[in-house]
Amino acid sequence: MKTHSPGRIQFWFIALAVGIASGTAALLFRLSIEWLQSTIYGSDDPTTFHSFLADLAWYQVLVIPILGGLAVGLILHFFTEDGRSRSVADVIEGAALNDGRVEVKTGLASAVASLITLSTGGSTGREGPVVHLAATISTYVNRWLNADGITGRDLLGCAVAAAVSASFNAPIAGALFALEVILRHFAVHAFAPIVIASAAGTVINRLAFGDVTEFVLPAQNALQFYVELPAFLILGLVCGGVAVLLMRSIFWAEDLGTQLQSGLKLPRYLRPAIAGGMLGCLAIWWPHIIGVGYETTSAALTGQLILHEAIVFVLLKVIAVAITMGGRMGGGIFSPSLMIGALTGLAFGIVATAVFPMVSGEETLYALAGMGAVAAAVLGAPISTTLIVFELTGDWQTGLAVMVSVSMSSALSSRLVDRSFFLTQLERRNVHLAAGPQSYLLATFRVANLMREKDSKRAAAEDMCWALIEEGTYIDGNATLEQAMPMFEAGNHLFIPVVTLGGEDSPPELWGALFQIDALRAMNRALAATAAEEHS
Repeated sequence: MKTHSPGRIQFWFIALAVGIASGTAALLFRLSIEWLQSTIYGSDDPTTFHSFLADLAWYQVLVIPILGGLAVGLILHFFTEDGRSRSVADVIEGAALNDGRVEVKTGLASAVASLITLSTGGSTGREGPVVHLAATISTYVNRWLNADGITGRDLLGCAVAAAVSASFNAPIAGALFALEVILRHFAVHAFAPIVIASAAGTVINRLAFGDVTEFVLPAQNALQFYVELPAFLILGLVCGGVAVLLMRSIFWAEDLGTQLQSGLKLPRYLRPAIAGGMLGCLAIWWPHIIGVGYETTSAALTGQLILHEAIVFVLLKVIAVAITMGGRMGGGIFSPSLMIGALTGLAFGIVATAVFPMVSGEETLYALAGMGAVAAAVLGAPISTTLIVFELTGDWQTGLAVMVSVSMSSALSSRLVDRSFFLTQLERRNVHLAAGPQSYLLATFRVANLMREKDSKRAAAEDMCWALIEEGTYIDGNATLEQAMPMFEAGNHLFIPVVTLGGEDSPPELWGALFQIDALRAMNRALAATAAEEHS
């Protein structure tokens, strides 16, 4: 089927429409969380939700997450193949491997599941489901346009930028998040439409909430003296370690949950309910773990917590996020990383300002820097995360401290995981995006599409093919170059027979042969096209 690429001006108007639609969807998702949360728990102010939970009956705090988890489990059981909620990692995969398309039906089910999770006690964030929800909107438009790969990816970036901007009132960070995290390049041709869509998302947010930041800082922060900068270098390393702890805790909880589910033969729809019960038990004593956590994050940024509270809340939040994601309840990782980072930075700042009171500033400055450092390490996005911290707080005067901490945390964590939480998630599914296009593009080529059929003029000799098959050198037609290229390197063959494998008693059926030169040509063309897109 022939694909279509609209003209530049036409595409900008399409980007604006997608930005408005995605921004509206993000806004409705946020308002739906607040409405459902207030309906279920009876709280009328989402900014003081944790304080409200402290006065709620213990059985309500326990039962609501269990029922929410059960609802999530049933939705994911019936509307997804694997019982897993879709999020940012799946959008990155869609951009790299599927011409900017994502799963629509599964994505919508994931959005509903995440909405219930965030409204009934799940300890995650709203940005993950919002990003995937926006991606489903762009997928609808891409299918309607029958868009080519470049257009599809650019439109996906527009949708994501608008959703992030509408969620956080952060137009600059929204645009850069789409480029840095989703598209993973800064091509000039994509910049203008993505900025247009991001601006549209921001306007939608401000029409609903006004021109206000998510967090209000008590006073203007400032470095006391440049001698304080080494402390922010150390803070960056500490935050990088905390970010790695958070990510590995989630992966460990995911593996443990899968083992227990398999070992106990539990229905998969009960897994989120069990996780909800664990969260409810924790929330009876520590309600701060429930939900997005903006109240606790704000308390850290304004210095309203003492040292042991900050440390305990970091540990509890890491545990709660691991339980939520390991229990497959859905949600995003960005908001929890902001909370954990602010608490880590505050704890570090309390110690630093006590040890060196003559040369140190406010501990809240460390909380701000820590918030950016942990989030940047988790997302693998130091540029957009630095900017989103500024836009969330409105504090642009402390950029040096934040950038120093972010750079150190990103440098450390990228060596201990596969560059980011999202890319590590994909690596665990055998989707190798972290290594670059020279690695993941191999998986986009099916052997059957590149082989020379046995009846073609340039086909390999059948007797030579059968000789290789008898040696055990052959490949299935449904395989990809990801499996074929190592075979070429290991055996130094000019071609590999392509077969269809029959049953145990049936011999393989010869289709043709995959020549190494044909595989290399296809790969070279793909790499050239990728380089052209990223530098256009």
